[in-house]
This record gives sequence, structure tokens and C-alpha cells, in this order.
Amino acid sequence: MLEQLHTAAEQFNYRPEPKSTGRLTRVVGLTIEAVGLRVAVGSRCLIEHPEHSPVEAEVVGFCEDKAYLVALCGQQHLYPGSRVRPLEHSGKFRCDDALLGRVVDALADPLDGLGELSTERVIKFASSPVNPMQRQLICEPLDVGVRSINALLTLGRGQRIGLFAGSGVGKSTLLGMISRYTSADVVVVGLIGERGREVREFIDQNMREEMRQKAIVVASPADDTALKRVRAANLATRIAEDFRDRGKHVLLLMDSLSRFAQAHREIALAAGEPPATRGYPASVLAKLPALVERAGNGVNPEGSLTAIYTVLTDGDELQDPVADASRAILDGHIVLSRSLADAGHFPAIDVGASISRVMTSVVNEQHGALAIRCKQWLAAYEEVRDLLSIGAYREGSDELSDTAVKKWPQIRQFLQQNVTERCPIEESVSALQQLISGASSAPQEASPSVPQSQALSVAENG
Repeated sequence: MLEQLHTAAEQFNYRPEPKSTGRLTRVVGLTIEAVGLRVAVGSRCLIEHPEHSPVEAEVVGFCEDKAYLVALCGQQHLYPGSRVRPLEHSGKFRCDDALLGRVVDALADPLDGLGELSTERVIKFASSPVNPMQRQLICEPLDVGVRSINALLTLGRGQRIGLFAGSGVGKSTLLGMISRYTSADVVVVGLIGERGREVREFIDQNMREEMRQKAIVVASPADDTALKRVRAANLATRIAEDFRDRGKHVLLLMDSLSRFAQAHREIALAAGEPPATRGYPASVLAKLPALVERAGNGVNPEGSLTAIYTVLTDGDELQDPVADASRAILDGHIVLSRSLADAGHFPAIDVGASISRVMTSVVNEQHGALAIRCKQWLAAYEEVRDLLSIGAYREGSDELSDTAVKKWPQIRQFLQQNVTERCPIEESVSALQQLISGASSAPQEASPSVPQSQALSVAENG
């Protein structure tokens, strides 16, 4: 028997490593310093207290013998010399169809009062990057039910788009319209760092009963710690990835990408990283593509993951570091105008400042030509708007401007839409065709288009 035990030990070559524990030495702001720990960045620890529940924290950096941690749920009851113990964490959570219709927090624990989750399937929290050469192409249009987007900024299944606007311009309302009217097998909503009341409002006002049964809401309001807000964004993305890889058409709505970046900024500054651009450390801007690139189409041709992120522009300034970095990595952006919102124009989409980078791949030649002509009229009208306001415009100087001025009431009516009104993509293109040419015939079905240059030639000659 003894020989057998020796043989088994040699085969497994088991060498148990001693687990180190540390002690708390300093707490300043969000930063918790501990000594005596030998753990990797990203590891989870428990800060113990003899009379209260332990505080969970995550290692975000180290310097020599000091480890820097950030608490997951607040820093109550911490005192000098508290024992810090590494926490064994499998890095997994439960995810299957039982999540549908539920509201969970950043730790995948239920918030809706409907009892414990009955999920049995367990997946890893971390995901492997998709090989870019194995990603499925975006070649199918996505109907979002909003006329101006369907007609002039057509989206595709698997696209990643940003809604850019300042506060109070209608981002959440437009996001709610898209969530109601877009056809998807699964809708994953990440409410990151927004007002706590918006969680209940978004669900009650924007989700019909049949939609709630296919939706998963991950909520981490503004009063959560920075670490929980970051985890909530990653959790929502991971859930969406899993359903996409299982062959589902998934719509991921994240409100907002800016709050995710701000949470990372809090963590980075607490760890001692120096600020670089307008108070944002360099690592924050590197986290944005790491999150966004996980969305989009994957290897499975049966599934897709379309992601829509709201981006809060500071003072309506599109050169904000987060907004500028987001525009560079997303597949297009929809800009909401405060002047349009103040004038009662909803949705307040500035079509001229917006773009869908995959539109030419998902619409046909006719649709592309009509959209270009309408955008030309919008640009021409903006050029003479000031002249019109002071009565200095003279008709006959430019044919394109003359047409734009005559068509402006119809264009403005075309771009506006009631919140409760759904406009399918076929109706949107038909309305655009009537606006441009007055024709009542139905447009051709959307199919992969010709290159943009050919569509532009068609529009100019038409």
C-alpha cells in the first residue's frame, strides 16, 4: 500500500503551495494597501473583521511588497492590521436560458425578487478573443423600427454602433425604442452607472411582456462601487457572447460606455496611475476596445451580436477623450443634437454628423442612391439656413439648395417619429423613395449593395 501511495504521488507530482495572507496597512480614498500578499493582479481577496462580515476586494496593482486593492461593495468596518486572505475564485458563473426574463447585478445575483436563479450551466467569466479572419461578415440589414435610422443610417446584424449625446437629449428614450422594435432572439441590457430609478423605468416603459421573456438586464447603478460597474459591463458582454456563440441573434444595449470608462478611471487613479488626457489614465482608453471588440459577429454563422452603446459627450463636445476613442473603434455613430431636442424634434438625430460604416454592405443600389440624395439636401439646407433666417436667400442661385428649401417641410416630417410609432425598414425605404421622387412603388428588398462610389454616381445622375 505504501509503495502504491508513493507511486501515485510521483505520477501526480503534487506540490501544495502555501497560501500567503497579508494585513491591512493603509486606506486612502478608494485605495486599500496591504502587505504580505503574493497574489496576481485581478485576484480577489477577503478583508476579515472579527465582528462584521468580511469585505471583498480585488487586487489592481502592487509596488514592491505593497498590494493595492479596491473594495467590491464599500469599505465599511476596515481597521488597521485587518487580515487579508486570498479568495479562491473559479472565474465562472451560471448562464443558460433560465436567465431570460431576469434582472441581475454585477455578480449575477438576482435583483428582481423572483427567487434564486435555476441555472445549471456554468461558463467562464473570461472569454477568448475571436480570430478576426473567422468572424462572419455583416451582410444582413437590421430593422430597428426608427425611420431615420432604417432609411439613412441603415444598421447591420453584428454591427457595433454608438449613440453620442449630452445629458437629457434623448439617448435612453431612443435606446428604448430600438429595444422595443428590433427583432432579436435575446436582448441583453447593461445599465451601467446610470440613475437607479432608470432600471425600473426602462423595464416597465420599454419592455412589453413578450419582450421581457427574452431579455436579460444587468444593472449596476451610479451608487455602486467602480469595481461593480466595471464587472457589470463585462458580465453583460459575456452573457451576450455566450448566446451568440450558441446560434442566437443577440442585441446588446449598454447605457453607458462613458460610465464604464469613468469607473475604470476611478480604479486606475486609485492604483496610482497618472492621468494623461483630460484626467483619463492611458489604461482607460485601452479598456474600451478590449470591451467593444468582444461584440460583433463570431465564428458561428447562425448567431450574431449587435451592440449599441450610449456615449455621454461632456458639454456636447464630440472631442471628449472617451467619445473620440469610441468613434474610432465602433462601426458607426449616431449623434443626437441638443438644438433639435430643444426644438421638439424627436428623435433628435443629426443625420449629417452621423454615419453607419456598414450601410453600403447591407443595402441595395437604389436605397443607397436615395439616402445619398436626401443627405445632400440636408447639407444644402444647412448651408443656407442662416440666409433664410434673415431673408437674404435668393432663389435660383443653386438648384440643389432651391430643391432642399422647397422639400424642407417634408424632410423634417420624415425625420420625426413618435415614440410609440414603429416604422419597419420596408416602410422607411418606401417613405424615403416618396420623399425623393414622389414614387409610390415599393422599394426593392435590401441586399448587399454596390460600392459607395457607384451609388453616389447614381444619386448625382438621378
